[in-house]
Amino acid sequence: MSLFHFSGKRPLDLGIFGGCLTGCPAAPNCVCSDVTDKSHRIEPLVLAVSADRAWLAVHGVLDTLPGVHIVTDSADYLHAECESAVFGFVDDLELHLRSLEGVIAVRSASRLGYFDLGANRHRVERLRAMLAGLGVLR
Repeated sequence: MSLFHFSGKRPLDLGIFGGCLTGCPAAPNCVCSDVTDKSHRIEPLVLAVSADRAWLAVHGVLDTLPGVHIVTDSADYLHAECESAVFGFVDDLELHLRSLEGVIAVRSASRLGYFDLGANRHRVERLRAMLAGLGVLR
């Protein structure tokens, strides 16, 4: 539970559009595997196991992370709200399972503020490390 609560409004542009996750705004508080600009680009999660097994592992890992609440969950898309411990800032984490490509596209973005001090990139890399530790990713 956070001391403060700065959630902001849930963005209206979350989800899959034309087979891709929404890009990032100009602010340096977002990362996405579906963008090409270096400041916002992050690599997708490359699967080492079946898509079904990987998707189950993703859910298992997210369930262990404090402050993470899954909002939308389907066979190939997941949206979670991630609340910071101290100030209660809410970031949006989106995952898009692309079974045929053997990857999970990812986007993590702050709702409020301009800078995120690398929090969104760190979140995705922590998720990547946890899944790799389970043998789910290459």
